[in-house]
Amino acid sequence: MSLDQDLANALKSDWRTAKLDERDQAMLIYVEKITQNPVSIWRDDMNTLRDAGFDDTSILQITLIACFFNYINRVADALGVGRE
Repeated sequence: MSLDQDLANALKSDWRTAKLDERDQAMLIYVEKITQNPVSIWRDDMNTLRDAGFDDTSILQITLIACFFNYINRVADALGVGRE
């Protein structure tokens, strides 16, 4: 969470343009990979997150939150929520 409007706008537009530290960038690369191609996640991805400072509990939390949002968005899309 941030009150920085420039950061919020950059994140909405394209997170790669936002001024993020290496830890947040590593997390978002992982989340993007989960979203676009989850079967491509491998041990290397976990090691990259560990190298960025995340422990196993944090990696699990990141994974669960990303997957939950992906799930809910797919359910909403399938049911046509927001298309009216």
